[in-house]
Amino acid sequence: MLDIADELNRWVGQGREFAVATVVAVGGSAPRRPGAALAVDSEGTAIGSVSGGCVEGAVYELCQQALEDGETVLERFGYSDEDAFAVGLTCGGIIDILVTPVRADSVTRTVFAAALAAASSGEAAAVARVTSGPAELVGRALLVRSSGESSDESAEGYEGGLGGHPELDRTAAGEARAMLDAGRTGVVEIGADGSRCGQPLSLLVESSVPPPRMIVFGAIDFASALVRIGKFLGYHVTVCDARTVFATAVRFPDADEIVVDWPHRYLERTETDGRTVLCVLTHDAKFDVPLLRHALRLPVAYVGAMGSRRTHEDRNARLRDVGVTELELARLRSPIGLDLGARTPEETALSIASEIVANRRGGSGVSLTGAHTPIHPDGARGPSGRIGSVA
Repeated sequence: MLDIADELNRWVGQGREFAVATVVAVGGSAPRRPGAALAVDSEGTAIGSVSGGCVEGAVYELCQQALEDGETVLERFGYSDEDAFAVGLTCGGIIDILVTPVRADSVTRTVFAAALAAASSGEAAAVARVTSGPAELVGRALLVRSSGESSDESAEGYEGGLGGHPELDRTAAGEARAMLDAGRTGVVEIGADGSRCGQPLSLLVESSVPPPRMIVFGAIDFASALVRIGKFLGYHVTVCDARTVFATAVRFPDADEIVVDWPHRYLERTETDGRTVLCVLTHDAKFDVPLLRHALRLPVAYVGAMGSRRTHEDRNARLRDVGVTELELARLRSPIGLDLGARTPEETALSIASEIVANRRGGSGVSLTGAHTPIHPDGARGPSGRIGSVA
């Protein structure tokens, strides 16, 4: 749901009633991951997607029905020979979709409104919803924020509730905060003891966090293309170069931030985290060595450096001379990028971006043609079951 937060937040501000269908579990080669959503308002306007087109028509009708009767429904869509081209997933996958009406009298509207506002403003927050368990709890939601503070001044540090025992709310809030701290969206299982309602529960936790950072060192023509593709991938992109004449807004109009400073000095004072990617395009030892010595000791997601194989070997020798260990050197992606035969700045940027995505998702970088590995390996586990309509 938070993947379409901006538009849904506008709908809430306009007082619209709508139903939101959210992917809560997947199996096989499903096209969208948990958290992907499609919403339909009372006028029939639809936004978002839950399957890339396979089952959108059927889900659209479920949303309209939920708006009409005010009932939450959990539905499974999968492949079948009879309806593969009607409401089935022709890719052979399975998805479970939770459809929740957000009407004026909806008990979840206040929580949804707060979650959507937080996501739209770039605030770190997570919303947890019951996707399976006692019928009266399915669809109920609570919200946690990164600070642990809630707008309703609750001492518990969350907003809303799951409609059960306070201990369940505290447990769910704790699970949601752990997912938020990791920047993750996914399903959390709570046993019967933890739920305090005699039955196990499943929670979909959707996290909204500020965009991850991409820091590009070296204001060269290849950097301009990488900035554009970094923005396309959803990164907050910074360009850093010590040369004032090259690090300009005119040359990098798509960058979120342009910094004129020595790269290693900037990296030492700026904030990074486990999602940050560092792309070193300077291929100049006076910049690269002090920068990479620091970068390879940071808990960031990716460190790549541009240069020929000769440059790579010379750079590694210089890094060893300043105390960089073999374990630290093993983190360095150099020469940067995947072997796509790239020549132009745009092709080279695609090569670098492809390596970043493969590194993040655990991909091999080889052609899918002729391969026998799953296309979506992290979706190999099947949905939890327990499908049906709930009041």
